[in-house]
Amino acid sequence: MQADAASRRGLVQALDRELGAHAASRSRKNVIRYFEDFEIGERNTTGEHLVTSEEILDFARRWDPQPFHTDERKAEQSVFRGLTASGAHTFAISVLLRHQFQPKPAVLASLGYDELRFPNPVRPGDRLSFRSECLEKRESRSKPDRGIIVFRAQVLNQDGQPVVTMKSTVMVARRPAA
Repeated sequence: MQADAASRRGLVQALDRELGAHAASRSRKNVIRYFEDFEIGERNTTGEHLVTSEEILDFARRWDPQPFHTDERKAEQSVFRGLTASGAHTFAISVLLRHQFQPKPAVLASLGYDELRFPNPVRPGDRLSFRSECLEKRESRSKPDRGIIVFRAQVLNQDGQPVVTMKSTVMVARRPAA
């Protein structure tokens, strides 16, 4: 039992370092959200990210050089009828927005994404936000200091249309023993 408590304390210290020096001086309740703090069915929304033409073009030129992502004239002639962000770019924005949640979840690792879809294109001028719903959670069978949570996640544009949908599975630290 002492080894479990020591392991949990070690996780908390690592999370405090990751969240910055200010985290150690504030109440943990206001800084870190542990496995026990999540309820099945709870929903959260965070962030806003304004997508620009420049961002779309820069990302696509480096990571997904399709003509409808890198050339505004060619994009007009594509099935999209205009410039759109690539799926990889849109997914990257989802990761950025997820990291804006407050208080910070005590995520130890991302374990994967399932059912990743891009139902609507992302265009210049879109304002994106991130919404999640806790679908399931279970304590780890082999590591008592952590648990596994599955979320349904969506990135929505300013009109409430989903531009990314997925299930995200994460490993989250359990609250340390007092």
